[in-house]
Amino acid sequence: MSRENKTEEDGKENMAAWLVGIKTLRIQPYTLLPLGPHDAKIRIKAVGICGSDVHHFKHMRCANFVVKKPMVIGHECAGVVEEVGSQVKSLTVGDRVALEPGISCGRCNSCRVGCYNLCSEMKFFGSPPTNGSLATMVLHPANLCFKLPNNVSLEEGAMCEPLSVGVHACRRANIGPETKVLIVGAGPIGLVSMLAARAFGAPKIVMVDIDDCRLSFAKKLGADGTILVSTKIEDVQDEVIQIENAIGTRVDVSFDCVGMDKTKTMTTALSATRAGGKVCLVGLAQSQMNIPLTPAAARHIQVQEYVATLHRLLKDWQDRCEASHNSQI
Repeated sequence: MSRENKTEEDGKENMAAWLVGIKTLRIQPYTLLPLGPHDAKIRIKAVGICGSDVHHFKHMRCANFVVKKPMVIGHECAGVVEEVGSQVKSLTVGDRVALEPGISCGRCNSCRVGCYNLCSEMKFFGSPPTNGSLATMVLHPANLCFKLPNNVSLEEGAMCEPLSVGVHACRRANIGPETKVLIVGAGPIGLVSMLAARAFGAPKIVMVDIDDCRLSFAKKLGADGTILVSTKIEDVQDEVIQIENAIGTRVDVSFDCVGMDKTKTMTTALSATRAGGKVCLVGLAQSQMNIPLTPAAARHIQVQEYVATLHRLLKDWQDRCEASHNSQI
């Protein structure tokens, strides 16, 4: 479904935050398409600011996604249903919902076999060229709008999107009661990955970062151990010893949740992970990196593809909402 400005629906101006240049946002009208039979019109009440939004704002690009024309930013969002299409049965006006931001084509082979998150025609809120959700109103497929439990606020609902990254990462890595976890990076995605890993049963979680304040926050949220590390590649081996001491053994699964130069972070993850373990690339950063794959391959370490942003599934959202309802996270 296109998000281009076409026609006014109700005569009222819908406003949005448009990224029009490097470090330049403008609040301007955003005209929605007519409501389709399977769509819902959502009045947005809460929007999170993702690292990818910051990359777009500062550089007009994030990895290979380049902003070539003005674009509405934002994709972590929740709101209230204002109107539903004629064929929508799952929602009613007034429902509080979190929005899954990725819209797949529903026709390609990936979609047909249930892997719609790998759709090559994916349209994702706030990822060029698709407009995002930092607006008064948006239209969205009703089947991608998830009702929030009564005990989950709209602000928490907007955090379903980043938390689904952590849920998907833990599912991909088969986190369970026997899995000892290292998380590299204590930013928002590292923290939600830690919370998800705990909900999946991980008995020991150690987090590392270059920022002591972030590590302090991670400790308050439940990390079993925190280690302040440097940005110097020559410090990796000494830091791996600290990680092993903190976790009590070698790491089963490492999540790299850093959104910047990953040479040091991936080297740390690969070096700290036990033979036969897994390293999961979660943070979205630059297009290329230099990492020591040969030693990792010799130890049969499985390196899994990045799981941030586009590559999640409907079940990750359902599990996230269920976890919130049951106060697991």
